[in-house]
Amino acid sequence: MEIRWLEDFIALAKTRHFSRAADEQNVTQPTFSRRIKLLEEEMRVTLIDRNTLPLSLTPAGEVFLQSAELITRQLRDTKERCQEIRKQEESQIRFVTTQTLFLSFYKEVIEPFCQDIDMDLDINMKSSSWLGIDFVNSLMEQQCDIMLCYWHPAINFIRSLDDEQYEYIVIAEETLIPCSATDTDGEPKFTLPGAKRKPLPYIGYYENSFLQPVIHHHLQRQRDIPQLQTLSENYHSVSIKAMVKEGYGIGWIPKRLMLDTLNYGKVALAGEENWHIPLEIRLYRSKFNQNPNLTQFWEALKEKIARSGPL
Repeated sequence: MEIRWLEDFIALAKTRHFSRAADEQNVTQPTFSRRIKLLEEEMRVTLIDRNTLPLSLTPAGEVFLQSAELITRQLRDTKERCQEIRKQEESQIRFVTTQTLFLSFYKEVIEPFCQDIDMDLDINMKSSSWLGIDFVNSLMEQQCDIMLCYWHPAINFIRSLDDEQYEYIVIAEETLIPCSATDTDGEPKFTLPGAKRKPLPYIGYYENSFLQPVIHHHLQRQRDIPQLQTLSENYHSVSIKAMVKEGYGIGWIPKRLMLDTLNYGKVALAGEENWHIPLEIRLYRSKFNQNPNLTQFWEALKEKIARSGPL
């Protein structure tokens, strides 16, 4: 049974005339009559009394009319709700970022900004376990609307977004700082550059993460060669922070993530300023994304940064 048969029947019940009902349904009368006949064959009962003038409904037709009106009304309401959901989904801003930036930047900066402009972001929490290139692919394959990430010239996979199709906003500056747990005197247990006879235990990042290429690039350009022995590798700065706090070794961690811990005195800087690595925190999007909420969010953010500087 087709839904349009129900709509045909309702039109016929209202007009009590095949020709007028066919006009109302924008079909020819033969086509209309055939569809009514198919409906009756499907129901295995006569719904229209064709011997009366004007036409009338049979007792079965009267019962069927009530159901037909209910079904078409429910279908219409459901369709409207589905369209509303579709519009809401299309207007949502799909947001991805790393675990570190979610914990150290999104909650403190992006979320309050969204509250100020009365806008919600649809956060893909699964992205907190992605590899670096997964974020770039997500944006390029239109699986997200905006990507919050670290940027440094040494992060090669981000160069795919240098294409004119994409644009970015530098929304903050960040610094990777070398950290070590402190000893009983409050001094760092491990200090750069270390010694060849006793290299420093190093807690690093995996090669396909955002930050390992940055650290490798920076250390290669230091006058004093750091003496490091890799103890473990991780994807997330939070994991490195935890191991550093427990005294397992030295690790480079975003400053925003370490501020509270540094203030407590159980962790200290493990090197002078030349060992600090500057980063940018960027927000990327496609220029051709037509999401109206994204455009509103993007322009509001640019205006705030132009007025007040990086967040």
